[in-house]
Parts: sequence; structure tokens; C-alpha cells
Amino acid sequence: MEEALKKYIEAGRIAKIVRDEGAKLIEAGRRLIDVCEHVERRTRELGAAPAFPCNISVNEVAAHYSPLVGDESTIPENAVVKLDVGVHVDGYIADTAVTVALDDRWNPLLEAVQEALSKALDAVKPGVRFAEIGRVIENTIRSRGFKPIVNLGGHSLARYTIHAGESIPNAYDPMTRGRFSAGKAYAIEPFGTNGSGLVYEGDIVAIYALVRTGLRRRLDNVSKKVLAAIRDRFKTLPFSERWLADVEPDIEKLRRSLRKLSRMGFLVRYPILIEKAKGIVAQFEHTIVITDDGEVIVTTS
Repeated sequence: MEEALKKYIEAGRIAKIVRDEGAKLIEAGRRLIDVCEHVERRTRELGAAPAFPCNISVNEVAAHYSPLVGDESTIPENAVVKLDVGVHVDGYIADTAVTVALDDRWNPLLEAVQEALSKALDAVKPGVRFAEIGRVIENTIRSRGFKPIVNLGGHSLARYTIHAGESIPNAYDPMTRGRFSAGKAYAIEPFGTNGSGLVYEGDIVAIYALVRTGLRRRLDNVSKKVLAAIRDRFKTLPFSERWLADVEPDIEKLRRSLRKLSRMGFLVRYPILIEKAKGIVAQFEHTIVITDDGEVIVTTS
């Protein structure tokens, strides 16, 4: 565990740097792709690798928006922008997020979610039930007049695995099973909104991940080439089409291949997630590693 902890801490150190640099770039009129490519490039320059494509989700989009090849989308005036960053060192992942509001009227929402994260982190100890963290997050956000997004939550992390099977809810559910265990890493990520408190899947898919390689007899040559690159470059970590443009420069062929591989069960898709009532969404997130002595928050200074 000692060696793994060192790598988690290094991933967290780099994640904090690139998260904060990316947040400073968020301003009206700037292209989303420029922010994300800065974050991803700096991650590599600092000696790590992206654990998933940089997410930059605006206003009612809660998560999973990452710019596509040729994406000219820009940050709107008065926007609320979530920047979700993943960094890994030898497969050990730090997952962290920050929200930037370009209009002060959204500061109370951001403060509610920040406080929920802070109180949740204070409550995390070996043996604490996941449900209790959901209670802390929900009570804090509701006490400020907002709603937690109940169908989003935190998660356990494992080597080369973003979602390692355990979920930490953002609202209290007495039926939630599981407790925090020493020797494990977790991402705690409250989402809050002035909307309904639920998200649904949108039509845009910008993020994929490998789930199996299997038999490839029925694949065309482009799909075989793309699948081999995915396996070699990303293992089971999520990726963007932007990271495969050198494998298949014809972007429409690349997109058709990714859709085909998804239909055949080789890839899982991560559609964008949108607040059901089109409410504004804020998110903050840190990664912690539980040790026998307590927890280490690896994505802060």
C-alpha cells in the first residue's frame, strides 16, 4: 500500500495543478477544447497521463461533456462551468473537479456544494457507512436551499479503473450498502442544483471505454486498428475520439468505428448528463485514500 499511496499522492499533486490551471482559463468566449487540451497537455508534461478525457460541462449539463474533434463550442456569458479532471500515475488515479461561476448570483449554489464536500470529507473514516456520507451531503445542500443530484455520486477507485464497483451517494438512502475500508481510494463528488435533482442521458457521446476485446473476426480493418490502439493506449480507462485522430484521420470513419464497437459490446459509452429540469449544476470533487490511520486527501495541496 505504501508504494500505491505514493503514486496516488503524485497523481493528486499533478491533478491539483492542472485543475487549478484549467479553472483560471474559464472565461466567456474561450473555446471549451482549448481548456481541455491545456489540461491534458499539462498532465503529460508533468509526468502523468489523463485518467479520462477532461470534462467541461456548462450550466444544466452536469457531466461527461468533453470536446470532440473540431469542436468550436465556447463558454457562454454568465455560465456555470464544471471542470472534472482525472490524472493517473502507473494506473493510480486522482479524480477531482471544480466549478467556476461567471455570474456572482450562482455563488450560493457553489458554496453549498463546496460545504457539502468539506463536511463529507470530515466525516470519512474507516468503517463509516456510505449512506452516512450521503446524509451529510444531502443535509448540507438542502440546508442552503438547493437539491443534491440523487442519481449521481462518488465512487471507489482501483488501478486503471475509475468506477471500481462501490458508490457513495449524494443523498441519504438507508438501503445503501457499503463502508469505507482502509487500503482503498474513493472519489467524493457532490453535485447540487436549483433544478429537480435528477439527471438524464443526452444524445451527445464524447467519452468511451473498453470493456472487452473478444473475437474480432467480424470487424472491418478500421475498427480492428482502432480497437488495438484503444487496448494498447488506454487499457480500461475512458478515452476521447480526439486521442485517436492519429489512428484514423478520417473523423467520420473513426466515429462510425466507435459506434460499431459500442454496438458490438467492445466499448461502453458515456453520454452527457443533463439536469432534468434544466437547472444549473455545480460540482466539487476530491480523491481520498483510506489508510489505517484515517484518510489522505490527495487532490489538495
